[in-house]
Amino acid sequence: MGFQQGLSGLNTSSKSLEVIGNNVANANTYGFKNSRTEFADMYAASLGGAGNNGIGIGARIGAVAQQFTQGNITTTSNNLDLAINGRGFFALGTPQGETVYSRNGQFKRDANGYLINNEKHQLLGQALDATGSPAGPAGSPIQLTNDASPPQKASAITLTGNLDARATAFTSGSIDFADSKTYSFVTSQTAYGDNGAPIALNYYFRKVADAVAANPAAIPPVAAAGGQWEVYMSADGNTNAASVSMTAGAPAPIGTFTFNPDGSMPAGTVFNVASIPGGNNGQPLTGVTVDMSKSTEYSGSYAVTDLTGGGYAQGNLSDFVIEADGTVKARYTNGQSKSVARVQLADFKNLQGLQPVGANEWKSTNASGDPLPLGAPGTGVYGLLQSGALEESNVDLTGELVNMIVAQRAYQANAQTIKTEDQVLQTLVNLR
Repeated sequence: MGFQQGLSGLNTSSKSLEVIGNNVANANTYGFKNSRTEFADMYAASLGGAGNNGIGIGARIGAVAQQFTQGNITTTSNNLDLAINGRGFFALGTPQGETVYSRNGQFKRDANGYLINNEKHQLLGQALDATGSPAGPAGSPIQLTNDASPPQKASAITLTGNLDARATAFTSGSIDFADSKTYSFVTSQTAYGDNGAPIALNYYFRKVADAVAANPAAIPPVAAAGGQWEVYMSADGNTNAASVSMTAGAPAPIGTFTFNPDGSMPAGTVFNVASIPGGNNGQPLTGVTVDMSKSTEYSGSYAVTDLTGGGYAQGNLSDFVIEADGTVKARYTNGQSKSVARVQLADFKNLQGLQPVGANEWKSTNASGDPLPLGAPGTGVYGLLQSGALEESNVDLTGELVNMIVAQRAYQANAQTIKTEDQVLQTLVNLR
């Protein structure tokens, strides 16, 4: 027994306690990856070659290896918080032009709209256009602006519903929008004019003929047909000639249609409304079509099941959401959303070769190799993103406390070997 072995044991046990202490200190650090101390024994080289009876001269630290295992994911109330569920790192650009990598997804917007972490490092990804196609180079800082959503005028309106076949047909008289006894059914829609101003549209359905059964013996022969209907439209409640199509001062329908005998609508039943010069707000509707080809005439309650295509108003930015594939979407107060960017992830062949630089960030080294090409979450080896969530530290406090006890006992045992060696030498010195 010699002092060398005990001294090396004290050193390694002390380093092990430092690693354990660092793990415990970062138990609540988001994105932190715990480390473990890996020991190696030491043997003195013999002059005449290696022997099989050599006595070791102690221990040393072989490596302090970080463990890149998945941490638990906890939800937050911030849409810009991101957690990676699987492989991958966030790529971050520093003010010095370097790229660092992290699993900590605590992001926020700076004064210029860039997504940054607490170190002011910018999250990298790729800009997208409104269709979700790339609109810029990969690995660029993600910038989210406060632009507005422009209005969309009404154009191709789809109106689908069931007109009750039991409704009474109007065989005389004209429609009066103010008198519900002159039409069968009515439904409303808010549409938007050429500059986004809202226009209240009303659709009035008026049955003008009942269904007829086939009569091949008649001259001429009569084919079976469903009920015949007219549909009228008004804008902002205005029924004068400036707001609806008129014939000799009376409202004219925008379309007349006859259902098939089985209650279905003939294919391609689309009505063109070339121009409605405007309602009370003066905003025109131009080039509007009303598609009713999927409507029905069944013996059942009147109901409108689909009424879309009326456009939408201008909208202001509401917030941003990030989807599992990294797509960043801007949401607006008019109910619209659009893709603006995509978060991209990086990965390495040798994670143990990454160099920790603090703040839960790493740099690539020759040992780690160059990063794999940046990719969208959920593609290749990359995991998915979870918005409004963060990855917790992967430190197991119970395990670390047990390791601390073991390291402490090892330190005490090595100190005991030094004490014993001291007593042996004292005994030798006392020999006379």
